[in-house]
Amino acid sequence: MSYIDNIIFLLCISVGFGLFFRSLRIIYRNIMLGKTIHRTDNKAERWKIMAKVALGQSKMTRRPVAGILHILVYAGFIIINLELAEILVDGLFGTHRVLSSLLSSSFYNLFTSTLEVFSFLVLLSVIIFFIRRNILKVSRLSMQELKGWAKDDANYILLIECSLMLAFLLMNSADALLQHRGSPHYPILGAFPVSKITFLPIFKALNLSETTLIFIERIGWWYHILGILFFMNYLYYSKHLHILLAFPNAWFSKLQPKAELSNLPSVTKEIKLMMNPNADPYAASSDSSETPVERFGANDIFDLNRVQLLNAYSCTECGRCTAVCPASMTGKSLSPRKIMMKTRDRLEEVGQNINKNGQFQDDGKRLLYDFISKEEILACTTCNACTEACPILIDPLSIIIDLRRYMVMEEASAPQEWNLMMTNIENNAAPWQYNQADRLNWADEEN
Repeated sequence: MSYIDNIIFLLCISVGFGLFFRSLRIIYRNIMLGKTIHRTDNKAERWKIMAKVALGQSKMTRRPVAGILHILVYAGFIIINLELAEILVDGLFGTHRVLSSLLSSSFYNLFTSTLEVFSFLVLLSVIIFFIRRNILKVSRLSMQELKGWAKDDANYILLIECSLMLAFLLMNSADALLQHRGSPHYPILGAFPVSKITFLPIFKALNLSETTLIFIERIGWWYHILGILFFMNYLYYSKHLHILLAFPNAWFSKLQPKAELSNLPSVTKEIKLMMNPNADPYAASSDSSETPVERFGANDIFDLNRVQLLNAYSCTECGRCTAVCPASMTGKSLSPRKIMMKTRDRLEEVGQNINKNGQFQDDGKRLLYDFISKEEILACTTCNACTEACPILIDPLSIIIDLRRYMVMEEASAPQEWNLMMTNIENNAAPWQYNQADRLNWADEEN
């Protein structure tokens, strides 16, 4: 590799990683727009959950076909990108397969063979994923909210992954044939079991010249590193951001029972005040006029907590939540996946507003009603199936509950049936409209 090539390589790496870390800073800033939440307790348990769910993919195999394919792609990309260290050194210093000088011949052969096998498994899995989405049209991957960009994004990622694996195998095939021909700068290094039965025989049959083979090898090498840099920076715009955020998302997940709803501290405070006979309800602190009135529930992303906003960025759009949602299955407008997607859309819109104005300028929009409708919120049965189904512990129910709390407690816009039920609970200590003295009549009827 020439001196000019080294400089170009360094510039590409610098620009690629610079843009990548810039995107991470924007994501961090946007998440920090949410309310503070304390999720740093039981650190040992949290590390265990992250290792099991995010790294170990423990919840993916509940749907065996998609789960196993996903694990193959996930493991394949981790293993294949171990070669990134070798590419970085080769690109910066003009060496060729530098790890071969650090590892024994047999171990380096094992290393390159493993990379080849996993590249083939990733390629096969990606093709099957593409068929499932676009030909078989699996129902949870063909719903209305996945039209347009959401569908295109998934296909773009599959095509990028496919092209990266093909470039890797083309590079190795050309390298292996150059080694076989004794070409300068291509000593016999590594083992290429997949390349030898795929592209290598084609190159031999075409009787490609050494110059052409070197060109193919270099194109494959450059495409592989530039493709990875492009993929890194594309993640910000893609649902595949979960590749990075699944780990903190699992770490900050709720440790309490998933169906346990959180109490609003402000409501708890009011109830304690009501129950305390010695409390003065009219007492006010000296700085009460400066204390902002706390809002019940959530109207916009600023009312959600930071873990909920992290959830929105981490959503994989796999649709497992919507597939088990009883409201969705019975034709209601609710889709837990759409709740997360719309929350992320609003968060991104707010972030762009801040980028443009230096700070958020009221745009007259809110998460509730402008992005998520009243009908969606009211359709939820709070069964918690969506949270249980999520492979990376996202909690759509918590956002739905906070939006619903705002509707009921701030706007008093609960349906008439709900108002009647709450009145009955207040007056009769039961959801039904009958006298408290008649509560045990059912027992007499049984006897």
